Amino acid sequence: MWKKLHYMDYVLFIPYLILSGIGVVMVYSSSSYVAAQNGSTPTGYLVKQLIWVVLGLVITLVCMNLKIDYFKQTKLLGMLGFAMLFVLVLLRLVGQSINGAAGWIILGPVSIQPAEFCKFYLIIYLASIISQREAHFGVARIRELGAQFVMLFAMILLIFVQPDLGGATINLAIAAVILFASGISYFVGVGVFAGAVAAFEWILVPLVSRMPQSAFANSYQLRRFLGFLNPFKTASGAGTQLVNSYYAISNGGLTGVGIGNSLQKRGYLPEPNTDFIMSITAEELGLIGILIVMGLLLVIVMRTIYIGVRATNTFNALVCYGVAAYMTIQAFINVGGIVGLIPITGVTFPFMSYGGSSMMVLTLSLGLVLNISALEKMARLNTVRQAG
Repeated sequence: MWKKLHYMDYVLFIPYLILSGIGVVMVYSSSSYVAAQNGSTPTGYLVKQLIWVVLGLVITLVCMNLKIDYFKQTKLLGMLGFAMLFVLVLLRLVGQSINGAAGWIILGPVSIQPAEFCKFYLIIYLASIISQREAHFGVARIRELGAQFVMLFAMILLIFVQPDLGGATINLAIAAVILFASGISYFVGVGVFAGAVAAFEWILVPLVSRMPQSAFANSYQLRRFLGFLNPFKTASGAGTQLVNSYYAISNGGLTGVGIGNSLQKRGYLPEPNTDFIMSITAEELGLIGILIVMGLLLVIVMRTIYIGVRATNTFNALVCYGVAAYMTIQAFINVGGIVGLIPITGVTFPFMSYGGSSMMVLTLSLGLVLNISALEKMARLNTVRQAG
């Protein structure tokens, strides 16, 4: 089972380890003050994050060494899909609300976010059903698979109405990238993208900006959107997160104020160890630290795309493209939110932010890409041996 370890792709694996290590340090630094203020021990989040990182490493290695056929079984994927739909519907009824979204299952000290696992499921399910039809996968083919796509987009809709705009956006982006990579008409893709941008710029932004602030009293997500539109005018209310994120980034400068010396984590910036960990990283490690973190993630993403380009079958290629899209869009939404390019949506930064559900799904995805990389290396070596 473990023979694939001999074909480990260290260009993927080492940046992941470094990024996770930096994440552990920054989770501890960003959370110690908040934990102490909440009556917990300063090392509470550190211990939990270490557990998630170690468990994630185990998941990565196990997933890398599983038979790839396990991820293609149609019946198993169908059962998992219906189970995922059932859980998402159940969340609307009994889900625990955190930061305005009823998307959490609380099991004692552990909080599980099912929407995170939808990302991995979406990747392997789409890659599987598309790879079974090796011919050009155009609009006609999508019509043939109507029921499957209805189920997938029902999942995304249920995530959206939790409400979890960030999670729904990431899942939709994953689906779009895999469909476009499979050969769907680019005119369809460009049309959908242009329509989404137009709706955001010409309809949603003007509508929200004209609504009275009182209309946002009971909506966490809409208050965040209002803060995005006018952060400094709403600095004492909806805009406080974004304004304090600006202060953190500004304080950091080029080299940062040093690990543990952030001011904004001391009660000014909420969720400093999850949504805003990159703001604290910018404050303590400066622009240089941010560039290192972003560079490590870029290596992982580009290597994943490279493996996908060189893949010898459709399933392997589409999985790689889906995982690359997942990590890229998630990082963009997180960083775009803390610098004010897009509304803050509560999305974590890959491998850096505190959280078990996110770490599990990221390591599952990375393990599958490492699995594909090992298989491709083994296939190439066998070809060379036969040719020799």
